[in-house]
Amino acid sequence: METDLNALAAFTLVAEERSFRAAADRMGVTRPAVSQAIRRLEETLGVTLLHRTTRSVSLTEAGERLYAKVAPAIADMRAAVENAGSSDGRPRGQLRLAVSSIADHFLSGPFLTTFAEAYPDIQIDITVTDEEFDIVAEGYDAGVRLGEVIEQDMITTSVAGDERQLAVCSPAYRDRFGVPRHPRELPAHRCIGWRPAPRVAPYRWEFAEHGKDFSVAVAPEITTNDMALMIKLATAGAGITFGMEESFRPWIERGELVPVLTEYCPYFPGFYLYYPTRRNVAPKLRALVQHLRRYRRS
Repeated sequence: METDLNALAAFTLVAEERSFRAAADRMGVTRPAVSQAIRRLEETLGVTLLHRTTRSVSLTEAGERLYAKVAPAIADMRAAVENAGSSDGRPRGQLRLAVSSIADHFLSGPFLTTFAEAYPDIQIDITVTDEEFDIVAEGYDAGVRLGEVIEQDMITTSVAGDERQLAVCSPAYRDRFGVPRHPRELPAHRCIGWRPAPRVAPYRWEFAEHGKDFSVAVAPEITTNDMALMIKLATAGAGITFGMEESFRPWIERGELVPVLTEYCPYFPGFYLYYPTRRNVAPKLRALVQHLRRYRRS
């Protein structure tokens, strides 16, 4: 059986994008060309790889097995081609990143701006998301998450050192309602909560006491998945909210927010850039890692 590498490449892109049109756009070909390549591959293998409807594309069981086997190899080949094509020493291509919405250091304007200026031939495509998923299976080059949720088989580079979460409120709320002396008192206060996605329970606020971690379900009066809205509400006096210290820092420094319960908010390993172990690391990804390390030192 002769292997059609172009068809395998098309199949992996359709599997990543869950879309024939998006795969065609990434390949720079027409949608019918991608459909024909997949059809030839299915006929060669004698199995159906994709379920197709007018609205969605999904992998069959056979498709899942094939994708798990070929996706790492296809990624290695792409990286090898990019390495060969970057003989002039200039990294290029599209760099796809999945970044947590609260990774403020990484998402800061200065960091991304200086990287884009240093590497004008790299097109940066960032998806800001708090969903946990396999970045390899979804076609991303790298991700940025808290270290505690990253798979151990990934290569990691620290983004900003240790972090901590804080409970904060406005001075007006503090003066009107007071502040809790212990996290267990939070359910008696007006709270602004966070959830990662619709139909997901609000995040339980995490603290530590005498070296032991514990969490509190605060029953927030307002819940959202948008940190910017949480900060707006907190500064307006709507209640106490909870999140990464870096997210609140500008408002704390201006006196618009005040930390509470700080003695129960220890530091922990923060955010990391992570990516899969490969023989060939694409120049565009290597450039990002090196720029991150330089940026941290400066």
